Amino acid sequence: MSGTNNLFTIQFWGVRGSIACPGPETVRYGGNTPCIEMRVGGKRLIFDGGTGLRVLGQSLLSQMPVEAYMFFTHSHWDHIQGVPFFTPAFIKGNRFNIYGAISPTGETIEKRLTDQMTHPNFPVPLRIMQAQLEFNDLEVGETIEIGDITVENGRLNHPGEAVGYRISWRDYAAAYITDTEHFSEGLDENVLRLARNADVMIYDATYTDEEYYSEASSRMGWGHSTWQEAVKLAKAANVKKLAIFHHDPMHNDDFLDHIGELAAEQFPNAIMAREGMTLQLVDPSKLEQSIVQEQHVSV
Repeated sequence: MSGTNNLFTIQFWGVRGSIACPGPETVRYGGNTPCIEMRVGGKRLIFDGGTGLRVLGQSLLSQMPVEAYMFFTHSHWDHIQGVPFFTPAFIKGNRFNIYGAISPTGETIEKRLTDQMTHPNFPVPLRIMQAQLEFNDLEVGETIEIGDITVENGRLNHPGEAVGYRISWRDYAAAYITDTEHFSEGLDENVLRLARNADVMIYDATYTDEEYYSEASSRMGWGHSTWQEAVKLAKAANVKKLAIFHHDPMHNDDFLDHIGELAAEQFPNAIMAREGMTLQLVDPSKLEQSIVQEQHVSV
């Protein structure tokens, strides 16, 4: 087994929420909507297919053939708009295992992605894709195994419903929890379960408390949370690192810098998710030790 099979790497390809917002004021954090790639134990997992998926797809063209497991939190446009522009899906020989929970109105993830590419929404249909696409319907609360990787999901508090994910491998775990709104009283037990003792929790902190509770323009009921709630959850769930995610398109780079400073004061291991940022969960010393052990076994 090669050293790369002993890694747990998270790369952010899109960190914005609601709508892509390229421009001079979003250069440092990026303007693409949600897409996260996890390379875990030699497998590639992709979470959400926002406009960041197009950028990920371009990077994969030098790594053909590609096999990946794609998980969708829900099908609001900012989480699926990159799918029709994901170039590897149009190339024969690639394979994508696609997972999503059935919507409250009964649509599967296959139907929702198909409808997105059906006239008059898009000029070419999903069936034109030449890669092998295998669609899988998830039950809320279901646990699946991909080799020695465990993927759990849980319902989130979002209009139209969404699910969050927990990815566990060996002694490491990452929680991807986006498009969820905190409760007015108490902490969300589903979020706490997914994030429990995780090495990193990626959390939807679209707003500040000031914006969320604003008397003039409240964001209550819009389906998103705040960085202050993210800190509360990170502490309660005993996570090692908090990645603040799903940035509001109206928040420019300087604004996000300021949020990052405030969050780090309350939770020192809080970081602001940036497009292109990579997190490595495996301790380098443990990685070297594991590689030496495997080489010894192979001899």
